[in-house]
Amino acid sequence: MRNTKNSVMVKALLPSCLFVLLPFYATAQRLGALNQVIDLGQVPYNQPITAEFELVNKSDKNISIVKARSSCGCTTVEYPKDPIRKGGELTVSATYDARQLGHFFKQVALYTDQDQKPLRLTLKGVVVDKVVNYAGKYDYMLGELSADRKSISFDDVNAGDQPTAKIHIMNPTKKAAQPVVMHLPSYLKADVSPSKLAPGQAGTITLTLASEELGDYGLTQTLVYLGMNPGERVSPDKEIAVSAVLLPSFADYTDDDYAYAPKLHLSVGQGSETTLPLGSFNGKKKLKGEVFIINEGLSELEISQLQMYTPGIQLSLDKSRLAPDEITTLHVMAVAKDYQPGSQPPSILMITNDPHRPKVTINIEIK
Repeated sequence: MRNTKNSVMVKALLPSCLFVLLPFYATAQRLGALNQVIDLGQVPYNQPITAEFELVNKSDKNISIVKARSSCGCTTVEYPKDPIRKGGELTVSATYDARQLGHFFKQVALYTDQDQKPLRLTLKGVVVDKVVNYAGKYDYMLGELSADRKSISFDDVNAGDQPTAKIHIMNPTKKAAQPVVMHLPSYLKADVSPSKLAPGQAGTITLTLASEELGDYGLTQTLVYLGMNPGERVSPDKEIAVSAVLLPSFADYTDDDYAYAPKLHLSVGQGSETTLPLGSFNGKKKLKGEVFIINEGLSELEISQLQMYTPGIQLSLDKSRLAPDEITTLHVMAVAKDYQPGSQPPSILMITNDPHRPKVTINIEIK
């Protein structure tokens, strides 16, 4: 079988009004920013909006900002003219004149008397006729912030895909917040819009999955954490559970490949193919069941992954490769002392090389 993950080449197109970015050199920037990118979220039309960047002098000398350049005339910059002492902090304000509807991405370059290259700052957002906030409920708390959900599932992801999912949040406290998603693995990216939330203000977290960074087909699970401000400690009350199911790729299959492909068939008894009833514990230590797997196709069937979503369910497969017309048995056992039912019914995830059924979910009934 020719299961290969497709590589993806991304090209970034910048607005024509941006100044040309100079090549990056590996020299230490003496003037640093707490956040080089600020998302202003929804901005009312024709109302100038200001982003305030917090900077610090990381060198052992005084630094002076000698010049500031913006990407176009619609953005103005204000910065302190006095020298900044060692370890000194300062604020630079960039104001965008929101006279054009739609998304904006503006850059500011700060030149100092100590750095060879400028410090580049970015403000972005979307100009709208009317600010529209999320109208649903915030049923969960992630630390001190309210949220409409605390778990994300990226189901049926194909190699090369970059799906996104959103979590709506709101700041119910009386203090400003600068939400940050912590402990992100390499295959996840998080954007918070707007970057800062005033008391009572709503925002959105957008999680993007880079499928090419996932290691194996099947289920990948992780926990990330939402902090109200940068530098917070992680804790269970801030957890966001993220799962992804990566499917094998059949992009290069021909009609002949499909005609001679393996074909999965399941039999679990009682006329069902995808639900396995195990009964009730009722004092029993273990519950057992079997799933019969048949290859009704014309080439070898491979079961590459078997995974459980629920603790306390044990699996044993007699064979993972089946010739045409061959049968094998999947043994399923639920252990009472380890079984931990969650919000979703227990189920088994199976990944195969059947192009018509690369992913199969078998539900388990425990009464």
